[in-house]
Amino acid sequence: MSAPEDRTRPEARIGRRQPLIDGVDKVTGRARYTADLPVEGAWVGRLLRSSISHGRIVSVDTTAAREVPGVIAVITGQDCPFSYGVLPIAMNEYPLARDRVRYRGEPVAAVAAEDEASAQAALAAIRIEYEPLPAYFKAKKAMAPKAVLLHEDAPGNIVRSVDNDFGDVEAGFELADLVRERTFHYGEAQHAQMELNAAIAEFDPERGHVTVQSTTQVPYYLHLMLARCLDMDPSRVRVVKPFIGGGFGARVEVLNFELVCALLAKAAQGRVRMVLTREETFLTHRGRPETDVRMKLGMTRDGRLTACDCEVLQRGGAYSGYGIITILYSGALLHALYTLPAVRYKGLRVYTNTPPCGAMRGHGTVDVRGAFEALLDEMADELGIDSIDLRRRNLLAAPAVTPNGLRVESYGLPQCLDWVEQASGWRERRGRLPRGRGLGIGCSHFVSGASKPIHRTGEPHAVVILKVGFDAAVTILTGAAEIGQGSSTVVAQTVAEVLGLDYDRLRVVASDSAVTPKDNGSYSSRVTLMVGNAALDAARRLRDVLASATARKLDLPVGEIQCMGEWYGVNDSAGQGLTFNEAVAAALEDAGELTVKGTFTCPKEYQGGKHRGGAVGGTMGFSYAANVVEVSVDEITGRVRVEKVWAALDCGRALNPLAVEGQAQGAAWMGLGQALYEEGRYQDNTPFAVNLIDYRVPTALDSPEIEVGIIESIDPNGPFGAKEASEGGVAGMLPAIADAIADAVGVRLSEMPITPERLAAALDRQAAEHARAAPATSGEEVS
Repeated sequence: MSAPEDRTRPEARIGRRQPLIDGVDKVTGRARYTADLPVEGAWVGRLLRSSISHGRIVSVDTTAAREVPGVIAVITGQDCPFSYGVLPIAMNEYPLARDRVRYRGEPVAAVAAEDEASAQAALAAIRIEYEPLPAYFKAKKAMAPKAVLLHEDAPGNIVRSVDNDFGDVEAGFELADLVRERTFHYGEAQHAQMELNAAIAEFDPERGHVTVQSTTQVPYYLHLMLARCLDMDPSRVRVVKPFIGGGFGARVEVLNFELVCALLAKAAQGRVRMVLTREETFLTHRGRPETDVRMKLGMTRDGRLTACDCEVLQRGGAYSGYGIITILYSGALLHALYTLPAVRYKGLRVYTNTPPCGAMRGHGTVDVRGAFEALLDEMADELGIDSIDLRRRNLLAAPAVTPNGLRVESYGLPQCLDWVEQASGWRERRGRLPRGRGLGIGCSHFVSGASKPIHRTGEPHAVVILKVGFDAAVTILTGAAEIGQGSSTVVAQTVAEVLGLDYDRLRVVASDSAVTPKDNGSYSSRVTLMVGNAALDAARRLRDVLASATARKLDLPVGEIQCMGEWYGVNDSAGQGLTFNEAVAAALEDAGELTVKGTFTCPKEYQGGKHRGGAVGGTMGFSYAANVVEVSVDEITGRVRVEKVWAALDCGRALNPLAVEGQAQGAAWMGLGQALYEEGRYQDNTPFAVNLIDYRVPTALDSPEIEVGIIESIDPNGPFGAKEASEGGVAGMLPAIADAIADAVGVRLSEMPITPERLAAALDRQAAEHARAAPATSGEEVS
């Protein structure tokens, strides 16, 4: 019980540039992803996909397939009568199509076999007869009066219609000195994550249990849907999430292949491994929908916004998925970035015969924010107001409540604008660079966790358990899905900060439903704020337990005991206290193994507005971002190159500046990809861009230097003042690039991606207009 020489509290863990705790495993190759896991004795699982885009299933004959040597099991849609979906109110998809197929590539049957060759032979032997139906690849065609309904309960093929008014929109436009309206088109975008979709399912016939390992961001929701679709008691289901090679929202829904793999394992009474090809991963989709936006803004001559009228049309794909939420987010987050007194929003999400779209980084907000910011820049030019100055004239004053009921407690956008303006040399360089070179600006924001869970159980939104035993190691148990964003590092940093411990005393065990507490998953940037707060609560409780045990051991008032990391005691010259190990031993005398639990639930006042759908957008903290982009434009080829990006991000407080920088750079890079390269396309009723050749993503050769400015607004609700740092910076990249192109060559495009073909065509039109407007040079009078 002797006191250490230095009883000062250890150096802070929060705010340090800390490598991710799983980083070494990933860069050395020790990390094992789903497809890397041992599969001794596993059968090969394969899917048979629809060859048509829309049709009734007349018959499925699997007789010959079952007779192929090496085939263990064959299943069809008739083997699972239970639908599934991420939203309880919109479960209209089946693991394997039943009665009807709704997009080309939809799974219809599946096989488990001893080897790849047998599986492929079995798929080839399955005979399916279809009755073709009209197929619709554009939202407007699917809405036509005589269009065949993809789902009988969706008149007009409309997934969800949203119609909201906040404030007096017409009066707002009457007050405006300048009113402008434009239409914008944004192509469908894919996540293009590095890791292919994969799952391993093992059914134990003796115990009637199933264990599934999969590339999921939502282990808990996968657990729910496995129990539902396999018709099993939840206690017989176990879900383990291995390392994940990229998520970005692609895996925040339960996906058909995960359920099919488990169904095959149950049918085969054993272990099945299923690894999709790149094309199959693209067909599973769940990316950003093709979107048309009509944006109308009113503004006074001094640049103050008076009203917004916005209509959004989304091509949602064949099933609901996240569609209801997506179309609501598009309207809800028109608010909370600027002061906007009146907003009208009409949104339509439409069923089409394309793979289902879902959530993608900046869920639901990127295209609409891109349109808003682009029109803002155009109006700034028309009024002769600098684009950054115009944004400053419309800033919020936090704390604030928006007209649609969103609460803003911390607001670092002013400082973000200051940083990018200075770092980019905006004042000296905007509009003054040589032709073909330009600067552009865009701002954006996103939620730090959805305020309400998808499945409302009444349970806490996040739970973290700390376990300490005879070895005095602290084991952190969390259900939060580490998908590369650093969630395991966040909880470790939080616990280390409160307890003053080194990382080598901590272990993180994550995402195993048999061991770790329930967590809703990694979506809507919820982990840092919600799971971080739960970890903070747990760490404080453990600290109190150890302080109480120390006080009892030393017969001192507990109020005199201080936690100084590896020392609990009285911080005076007498040196009364216990080492951390001794404090743990003292606590174990009464309780045995120590287990403390921390929880977090979002307070009701942050759960959004009272209108229908008002919960979407509700959050305890918004991140804010400003991006300045410098581009060069080749006016002959139309090729755009992003030369540099200045990205400022208000993350509340940077728990780990190294991770924040990486997330801000990744957000800027993904926004760049959507602005210039990425587009899902369909040709002759066939998905065309289903590989990384036809679907163009930026490579290392296209990637610019991205300089990051971290703005710390210290949010009152976040753990140590932190909020999200991953999604808020995506949307601002699209308008910033469009604005930079306008600065470089005087052309504003309203269709993305801005491909060389589209820009070259616009430059040709510009040249023709200039030629028509030029005065005659022949000396003859022009009548």
